[in-house]
Amino acid sequence: MLILDVKNLQKTYTTRFGGNQVQALSDVSFSVEKGEYVAIMGESGSGKTTLLNILASLDKPSRGEVWLNGKSIVTLKEKELATFRRNNLGFVFQDFNLLDTFSLQDNIFLPLVLSGKDFNEMRSRLKPIAHKLRIEDILQKFPYEVSGGQKQRAAVARALITNPQLILADEPTGALDSHASDELLRLFTQINNEGQTILMVTHSTKAASHAKRVLFIKDGEVFHQLYKASMSNEEMYQKISDTLAIIATGGVNHE
Repeated sequence: MLILDVKNLQKTYTTRFGGNQVQALSDVSFSVEKGEYVAIMGESGSGKTTLLNILASLDKPSRGEVWLNGKSIVTLKEKELATFRRNNLGFVFQDFNLLDTFSLQDNIFLPLVLSGKDFNEMRSRLKPIAHKLRIEDILQKFPYEVSGGQKQRAAVARALITNPQLILADEPTGALDSHASDELLRLFTQINNEGQTILMVTHSTKAASHAKRVLFIKDGEVFHQLYKASMSNEEMYQKISDTLAIIATGGVNHE
């Protein structure tokens, strides 16, 4: 089942004094099926962060369409956006975005509190997620009392607790050491295997090698894509590295 459909997306920014226009996205089209695990890669300035912001409904495209589960997010009114994000999207950020004055449990509960959920329901939703992510014994701790890997697992729990249609991850391993990165990528694979759809923007070849498909953005367009199929993580890593080398040396579009 198609869950995300992006068609002919363009985004043009006008500089502060209106003298110049910068085209961040020129023509991006792709789709994501329910249960896919897709990574988006590209050099700095390629447009991948702009794309993620549009998919997160934090920015509007200049042209084009974005459909999530059959609903156009481009035409949503401002007052509808916060509720739409809360009900349909889960977010995992590089810098965790946890509130230091809240315990990990309260950070995880926050989107449900904003949705007006009952405390007993919140607690029953958290229990299996906390067990899966192995954070049961740190839920009452504050973010400054735990490691980066534990903070990121709490952030994943916050993303999962709303049962989102789609998890958007922005450089999720960027602030983690190698051990914590490996643990997070293992968790992402596990929750994807259980049916969760994930779209991840990353610079990390290692992180992208765990995805089932990688989209490469260059000059505001989808330059190429790789399907993992039966490849191992190591084989996928090499394929991604080869493609990034082609992009860096100005190779032709292989899409």
